[in-house]
Amino acid sequence: MARSLRTSIRALLSTSDEQLMWRVQKQDDEHAFAQLVRRWQAAFQRVCVRMLGDEHLGSDLAQETFVRVFAKRKEYQPDAKFSTWAWRITLNLCYDELRRRTRRNESSLDEPYGETMAIVETFAAAGPAPDQALCNREQSDCVREALMQLPQIYRTVVILRHYEDLKFREIADLLGVPEGTVKSRTSEALTQLGRLLRPGAPKEPSTIKKLNRKESLIV
Repeated sequence: MARSLRTSIRALLSTSDEQLMWRVQKQDDEHAFAQLVRRWQAAFQRVCVRMLGDEHLGSDLAQETFVRVFAKRKEYQPDAKFSTWAWRITLNLCYDELRRRTRRNESSLDEPYGETMAIVETFAAAGPAPDQALCNREQSDCVREALMQLPQIYRTVVILRHYEDLKFREIADLLGVPEGTVKSRTSEALTQLGRLLRPGAPKEPSTIKKLNRKESLIV
């Protein structure tokens, strides 16, 4: 019995995301679904936290992603890449929350870009040395604030490209735009980050506020 269980676990671990999702879709396979959660929860949570600037809400939305994945399982196309489909659900949840936040407020690149990317990479890096922890935390706070000031279309590509290491082609498929558009958005995003990270830069430039328009993906 134990040997059979170990064999089943090894089989699940070696099964592709798409095969696991097929089992969820056709058989309501709880073990396959749990494996998808283990594989993707951390990545979805990182993106939600960076998109929203709120760790607790980001964690909640990452969990909501999997609620939606299971609820929409019959809509999943077997020939589609699971990660692309699930990333869209994640980003749509983030966009919905950002629109709600905006309404509440109203009612009440292929190459790194010099110093900007050096700071961004510091923010993305894990496990700083103890004597650098305070400095890195201050840099991280600055980058986090600047990232939250970017329009959603630019914030999204920076997060997916430079934090989650998705290829331009993968981001293009996910967002449903040409690859060249992703590259130009990445370039503009890093340019804006560079401006925001300069000493004395305004906290929320009016040009960036105007660009924060409605953004959504079709899933």
